[in-house]
Amino acid sequence: MSSALNAPGRESPYEAGAFAALRAQLHEAAATFADAASADGPGTLEAILLGMVDDVDRAAREPLEIFPVCHHSPASALAMARRLREKQPKVVYLELCEDMAPLLTELRNCRLPVAVQAFATQVSGFPAEWSPLSVVAPLTEASAEYQAIAYALDTPGVELVLVDRSSDHVFQWDARAKAPEESAGTDAPPAEEEAALHGDAVGVKIGDLRPRFAELEEHLLRHGRVRHWSEWWHQYVELPLGSSDHDTYRQVMLLVGSLFRRLAPGDADRVRVDEDRERYMWTRMREHLAASGTDPRDCVYVCGAFHAASRVEEFGVHGSGTFEIAPRTATKWQHGLIPSSHAAIEAQFSLAAGSVSIAATLWAKNLKRTGVRPFRLAGQAGTKKPPKARAGGRAGAVSPAVTPSDRLTGFLHQPPVLDRLDEEELLGWSVEIVRAARRNGYLASTADAIAVFETSILLAGMRDRAKPTPYDFQDAAVTCIEKDTVPGRRDVRRLVEIMLGGDRVGQVGYDALPPLARDVHDRLAPLNLALQRRGVQRALLDIASRPELAACSDVLWILRRLMPQGTARPIMGERALGERSIQESWDLALGTHQRALIELGYEGVSIEQVLEQRLRRTAYGPQATAATVLGAVEDAALYLGGGRLADELGRHALAVLSAERTVDGAPEVLRRARRLLAYYRTSQPVLPSWIEAFTKAGYAHYCTLLPTAFGDDDAGVRQVAAMLGFLFGMESLALSLGCDRGQLELAVVQSHPRGPEKTALLWAAQNHLGRLPLSELRSRCEELLANPLTVPAYPRWLSGFVQALEPVPALAGFVVEAVSHAFARLPDPVLLPWLPSLITSLRAEGAEPARLLVREAGRIFPGRLAALDAWVPPWREEAAAGSGLSGSGAGEGCGSALLAAYPVTCDAVAELLGCGGEWAAADRGARDGAVVLLGRHPATAQAWEALLAGA
Repeated sequence: MSSALNAPGRESPYEAGAFAALRAQLHEAAATFADAASADGPGTLEAILLGMVDDVDRAAREPLEIFPVCHHSPASALAMARRLREKQPKVVYLELCEDMAPLLTELRNCRLPVAVQAFATQVSGFPAEWSPLSVVAPLTEASAEYQAIAYALDTPGVELVLVDRSSDHVFQWDARAKAPEESAGTDAPPAEEEAALHGDAVGVKIGDLRPRFAELEEHLLRHGRVRHWSEWWHQYVELPLGSSDHDTYRQVMLLVGSLFRRLAPGDADRVRVDEDRERYMWTRMREHLAASGTDPRDCVYVCGAFHAASRVEEFGVHGSGTFEIAPRTATKWQHGLIPSSHAAIEAQFSLAAGSVSIAATLWAKNLKRTGVRPFRLAGQAGTKKPPKARAGGRAGAVSPAVTPSDRLTGFLHQPPVLDRLDEEELLGWSVEIVRAARRNGYLASTADAIAVFETSILLAGMRDRAKPTPYDFQDAAVTCIEKDTVPGRRDVRRLVEIMLGGDRVGQVGYDALPPLARDVHDRLAPLNLALQRRGVQRALLDIASRPELAACSDVLWILRRLMPQGTARPIMGERALGERSIQESWDLALGTHQRALIELGYEGVSIEQVLEQRLRRTAYGPQATAATVLGAVEDAALYLGGGRLADELGRHALAVLSAERTVDGAPEVLRRARRLLAYYRTSQPVLPSWIEAFTKAGYAHYCTLLPTAFGDDDAGVRQVAAMLGFLFGMESLALSLGCDRGQLELAVVQSHPRGPEKTALLWAAQNHLGRLPLSELRSRCEELLANPLTVPAYPRWLSGFVQALEPVPALAGFVVEAVSHAFARLPDPVLLPWLPSLITSLRAEGAEPARLLVREAGRIFPGRLAALDAWVPPWREEAAAGSGLSGSGAGEGCGSALLAAYPVTCDAVAELLGCGGEWAAADRGARDGAVVLLGRHPATAQAWEALLAGA
């Protein structure tokens, strides 16, 4: 920016203009106040001061009237409304993204504040990690841009032209790769949910008037005796300019913009973007003037004061530079209106909390004091009916060229106007804040109201102000009422903000909503609720008596899947595969989350289409796994009825599973595959072809990976247990489809685990396959408990057995037995240090199978404490009874004696098999024959033993 400064001694082209007297005074001031010891001397200060006057003179002489504004400034809005009624220009050039122009007519269907948004989900020409792209431009009634828009749209013969860079160029010129700007000096945004209405969108605003020179801002705040920039602007710019005429307002704003521009630090990227924007806007204006033939004197250019003091070559109607505008990328942009709020504007643009609400209050006071009639769009919600237009309300004739007169000298020389104290207003504030504090739990009284009143006056006097400002009153209220803790949801500072105007939240009308949002409202109309109203509303759906509400239920469940948490929250009822509720209760907050619903409309024309697109993106994404694809299949069946989409995603899940080389997602695959298989078995006569193919491929896939998973330390016990659960649970279906069970047996034989947990899993798998009888499994556990070297690690074996309940639930009784043996046989010095390890193991890896374990223990152990002393564990009875099956001597005849004593069981089995006959008399020979038969063929007895022990 140093090139823009006038060199010392260089003659200004505007020396003989209207500001000659001011230049002479500034030249003397520079010579007087410059530091004589400085190496630069007074030349640098003189160049800055005279350059500022040159910027004002240059902009004031421009044939195309430049109207400098500040973002959401009541003084700018008031001056804008006054100037538009005086001049009545035919063309209004507005500093706003040019691609947002078609949406401005929809503002009349909204209640301000709202934000114009450009949104893109599928990017082209930008890094993929930037997606989604979002640009918002918030509008309030107390803003100059809204006054210009309302005038242009409701005045016949007036054309509104947006000249700023497009939303696509906003990101083309983005420097995200650079380090983010320092946040020092920004005012803390409010921590309210309304502050998130804009999300992470890039904000576009007219008139970013804030010092970019940190030392300058610090100097202004310190000498102005204020806390933040918003308060300084309110005190020293808004209030003085609120009652000034047009020329004074214009020249002062140009001067402020030039000051901040010339004292900006040398941020090359930011300066480049600012200057490119100015070249862009002047190029667009010259193109429009050339194409339309409009006289520049009959136009007005509304832009930020910072850009009004531009010194680029393209500046002005007769600018000499040429700027080539780059083409837009292939990114497809969607445009719409989203609700905004004062808190959202403050949070996005780093304004002090409550400053926009205070500005809205000041706007209303200025209108009442000056009598200026603001512009409001006809039929807009939340506005009064505008008065009838006077005759000659159309755009006026070409304004004659007027030489600017010097208003800066008088404004800079006049002393500050001291507003007299408005005691009635301050008393009203004091009483209202005490009343609000009491409603929110504070122990405030009339004495506190008096203290707030007096403290406000005291603080204003300490800050050299005759009249307390809203910020002084806020500080006084916090000082006198705030306690150590906040008794309610809001503290005193927030209560003052609400009292002085509150956080006004806008609303987008039904006609301005995208087709998807209107479709949602139409389909939920049978609920008879005001869905656009903010807050939570209760919806009761009695589907049994009103079947037409089933369609509303479908919409609500999809909204719950797509929208943020809290938009549609079910209180009663559930939606699962194959299950539908006959009565449901919902808490709906569609009005509160209107922005999310509108952005959903950018993705499609119906919520079903959006859900299908998102499921496809999830399933075909680069990070997709078999578990996530199966989850997409489940959602397709749950919300969209399955059909074509579920079949397509199911076939893709088969391909993804075959390509996986890890077993990390095995538990999720098992859980979802079981649910889908149960759903299709009960809802369709024939299983879909994809699920049969998935079962076959999964059986072969997990058989192949099983030996590796047992030996891999990175594969967890839960993952291996899930693999076994898939193999054992889907075995019957897989074998019926042609799979070979020998593949599973071979995989188990080839498995050689090293850790106790996986060893226990292998033992359980061998028991399920019949390769390890339950008796031998018991004996192995007995050996582990008898060996002092393995006792400290015994909880790890138990953890493996607990995980084995997933693939082999028949072992629940054995696991209870193993834990009981441990508690019974281990001495206290070993048992007590072991208990924390046992609990940790069960909690870490046995959360799901633990339910089965607890249920089995409840079945085995007595339910009353009195019966515990006489209770005999069932495994002891089984051991005593089973000893006669393989014993010798006197015990060999126990089996035949038992059959002869209780023939009912054998008679029932014979009748079931269709065999007749009568019992022979019991003698020693018959018993010996039975014993010989059992000894010769023990497999049957052992199988019954194992079956009874497992049951």
